[in-house]
Amino acid sequence: MATFVVVPAWQGSGSSRAMRLIDGAEAIRGDLPSSATLLVDVPAEAGESLETGVNRLSSLRIIRERQNAALRAAAAPVITVGGGCSVELAAVDHVLSSGEDTCVLWFDAHPDLNTPDDSPSGSFDGMVLRALIGEGIPELSPKTPLAPERLVIIGARDVDPGEQARLDDSAIRTLSVEDATAAALVDAVTASGAKRVYVHVDLDVLDPADIAGTDWAEPFGLPAATLVELIGAVRGEFELAGAGITGFAPASATHAVDDLGTILRILGALAR
Repeated sequence: MATFVVVPAWQGSGSSRAMRLIDGAEAIRGDLPSSATLLVDVPAEAGESLETGVNRLSSLRIIRERQNAALRAAAAPVITVGGGCSVELAAVDHVLSSGEDTCVLWFDAHPDLNTPDDSPSGSFDGMVLRALIGEGIPELSPKTPLAPERLVIIGARDVDPGEQARLDDSAIRTLSVEDATAAALVDAVTASGAKRVYVHVDLDVLDPADIAGTDWAEPFGLPAATLVELIGAVRGEFELAGAGITGFAPASATHAVDDLGTILRILGALAR
């Protein structure tokens, strides 16, 4: 049975409504089994950049330390519930430190491959995957960097110029919304040589018709049924090393209820 680690971190977001991520994480936590759920205490303060180009770095470092403690206490596999995508730094690094034979599947409308030098916003949520492959700032570097050939980005459709340049000059595999079939995804993981998968889901990978509570909605995303099918396909072929679900920022408690059915279907596919 999976363990759920809930990290209601908002400090990595550049949205003016970033604190809705707290409400989103708490709404999901309300439907999780309490006996299998750990909650990470996130500092209330925004934090300082410490002249690194990463907004709110001081708080991000505290969150990472507290999350690492929770991950060490949790039984594997762990499903991390954010908050924003910044929570995946600790979660993915924890999995890679226990075995590098892992392919990371990054379901996201954005590739999150910016650096402090080229980020339009300075927000770490948009830099976390670049940090995971060992190309971020030292203060947020992973213990075990992710090899680009062990990474598949699925559903990205809003890509910044610096991110596109990195994609063009790397072994990172990508699948567009149109190309994201079960067979294509299984083939991509097989080609990576990995035996396990870590599945990251930023809810903005979904088509806005299927989810309302995201801050960075992009048109023409994956249907929720397709995302569940893709997760099921890779789970049928590879061991689940861990997973994360991020980016739920409902406008109100009522709006949260409207989206929870979709989110619980995704969690069910991950935790089956």
